[in-house]
Amino acid sequence: MEPVSAVLLDIDGVLTVSWQPLPGAVDAVRRLRAAQIPLALVTNTTSRTRAAIADTLREADFPVSAEDILTAPAVTARYLADRHPGARCALLNSGDIAQDLTAVTLVADTDDTPPDVVVVGGAGPEFDYPSLNRAFGHLQRGARLVAMHRNLYWRTAEGLSLDTGAFLVGLEQAAGVEAEVVGKPAEAFFRTALAHLGVAPGQALTVGDDIESDVLAAQRHGITGVLVKTGKYLARTHENASGTPDHVLDSIADLPDLLGLTDR
Repeated sequence: MEPVSAVLLDIDGVLTVSWQPLPGAVDAVRRLRAAQIPLALVTNTTSRTRAAIADTLREADFPVSAEDILTAPAVTARYLADRHPGARCALLNSGDIAQDLTAVTLVADTDDTPPDVVVVGGAGPEFDYPSLNRAFGHLQRGARLVAMHRNLYWRTAEGLSLDTGAFLVGLEQAAGVEAEVVGKPAEAFFRTALAHLGVAPGQALTVGDDIESDVLAAQRHGITGVLVKTGKYLARTHENASGTPDHVLDSIADLPDLLGLTDR
């Protein structure tokens, strides 16, 4: 294939599952580093901060830092500052990501003043009836709905688990609103990643296990897309997808060979 100037790598399902490295993943990233190919780890993960993700990956021997990681919460913070400056935001999310939302004004559930924006992150135990109903109430009173992503599920060591998209559809339908989605597959996410690396779309390649949100979304924005058959990959989803990936690999371990990186 043609030489690429930068690589965007999804984390969950591509490099790790339940934060455990997939076979060949560490070596693949090391080979990219050795070839001096700029990379960014792009993820819709909303349960951990960039710093926490970097610490976990380094403990697994991945040669990465927090500066290499672009998360949906980090992009959401930029989006809110740009599109909804000064907004008071009610956050529904599983995990503590406040460190990546320092510029966002978050309001407590007990605050009597209605928020301007309901921000929905990753699903988990916090997505119980009272919390979802509270968000529904805010939306009925005119709050905007911003979602960090709308993934339907993700892969864990125990199997597939429901994610935000399964709940987001219900909120949209019940409140008669449409969410502003910031994470993958939104254009804002890919545009931010490319700006972070300083490359044009045609110079970059993205690797993901979600054919729609990772791969085909990247291709729609002019980025070469590579689908890996790990993580949440399902043959039926591949067959019924809205398009065809530029490349399909068994795993991230095959990426260096695709890029022609023969030297280890």
